[in-house]
Order: sequence, then C-alpha cells, then structure tokens
Amino acid sequence: MRAIRGLSASGATTRSLPRMRSLSVAKPNSPVLGPTVWIGRMGKQVAKLKVMCARSMHQVVGALTDAFRRSTGHEVELSFGTVGALQKRLDAGEIADVLILGAPAIDKLAKAGAVGAATDIATTSVGIAVRDGATPPDVSTPEAFKSALIAARKVAFSDAAVGGSAGVYLAKLFVEMGLADEIARKGMPQQSGGEVATRVAHGEADIGMTLIAEIVPIKGARVIGPLPAPLGNDTTYAAAVTTDGSAHDAGEVFIRALTQPSARGAWEAAGFMLP
Repeated sequence: MRAIRGLSASGATTRSLPRMRSLSVAKPNSPVLGPTVWIGRMGKQVAKLKVMCARSMHQVVGALTDAFRRSTGHEVELSFGTVGALQKRLDAGEIADVLILGAPAIDKLAKAGAVGAATDIATTSVGIAVRDGATPPDVSTPEAFKSALIAARKVAFSDAAVGGSAGVYLAKLFVEMGLADEIARKGMPQQSGGEVATRVAHGEADIGMTLIAEIVPIKGARVIGPLPAPLGNDTTYAAAVTTDGSAHDAGEVFIRALTQPSARGAWEAAGFMLP
C-alpha cells in the first residue's frame, strides 16, 4: 500500500491468526480472495484477511470477528491501535485489507484513492467515569462539570500524545474551559482508554474521561454520562476495503458481517450507537 500522510502517534497491536485444518493449496493468485487461497475439506475457498482497527472497538470487533471466522472459515488477523499509530504503519508500507478508523480518517484515505466506498459502523462518545459504588458528582452542565473536575483529587484521561480522538479532544477542552493549570497539577494522562477506566476502578483517580466504549469493559468503573452539552464529542467509525489489499471480496463480506442486524446488541452492549 502506498503511504498516506496526515495522522500521527502510537498505539497497541494484537494479532490473532487461527490455524486452518486440512488445507491444500489451490489458486495461488485468486483475484477474488487474494494471493494465498486454500480449499478446505468442504471445498470452500478460504481467504487470509488483515484488518487494522481503532482500538476503542477491540472488544466488540474481536467478538464479531470470531463469529465471522466460524461462519466463513476465513482467517483474520486483527491489529488494533490509535488512528495515528495505524497511520504510521501504513506510511511505513504495511498492507491491510480492511481499515476501520474514525470517519474523517477514512474520508481522507478515500479522497487519496487508498480505500473504496466507506461504510459507517458505529458511534461512541467521550464519557465520564467514576468508581463503581462511589457517589457520582453533578456533571449535568458545563459549570457543574468544571466544578467536579476542580473538586476531584485526581483526574484520569486519555493522553493526547498517543493520538486517540478522545485524548486530542480533551486536551483542547481543558484549555477552552480554563482548566489547563488545574489538570496539569492533578491530571493522570493514560496511554489508553482502558487504563483511564482502570485508574478510576482502582480508586487512583476520582474521575476519568475517555470514550465510553473503552470504559464499559473495565470492571469497577461506571459511566455516569457523556460530557454535558454543548461540550460533548462523538466519534463515528467507518470501514473500507483498501485498494491495494489482496482480499477485496472477503473484506466486503467482513464489513457486512459487522453491520448486520444481529450484531446490533453486541455494539450497544459495548457502548456504541449505530447509524
């Protein structure tokens, strides 16, 4: 894949490559499924699909991918990271078949000719977390939210330097609210949204802020709401098959699997809203 410029930062990666059983090589350069295609015992073509995905979606995309593997037999390698981290890897020449990123990032790639038509997948918001069982502060208005941050002993939030959408937004918000010095004193910037929620769950921070979808999986942390209007910030994620990938048809099938009606419950349980 050719390098696409414009995004930055680093993130975490996970890899899952389930081993196929009783496969024999056939059609080594299929234009449909990619350069490595096998025929399984049932005579079914199997593709190897590489997916780069925003890490806030790791729980639900991981579960839906497991179901996709079982139903299709395709191998899927999932790689999660911030948009900036994934973009760095693309810029370095790494190749993927499907990208699932913030909608603006996908739009830029589409304009550059790097991906095909985009499909909106789901939306999540920057949320506020407290420890499970703690009395939640009033965060119903911008003024009440500001007072809660000032009163908090410690505040955890996604670190803007990592390149995630929540961290970048919150860094600007603290300045706009006149809280830059306050947050510098008591802030606990974290490398991931899961770490933000963990700091809250362990009682190390009184309040945490990151994408709701990254708070939901962490036991001991509770979402008390999104940022109050008009401070709220939503992130919509979109998916697209890359033009330089080698498994175009399998990639389209994968995207349809993520958006099928039966997947709605999984998305909502993970803290996402659907289009």
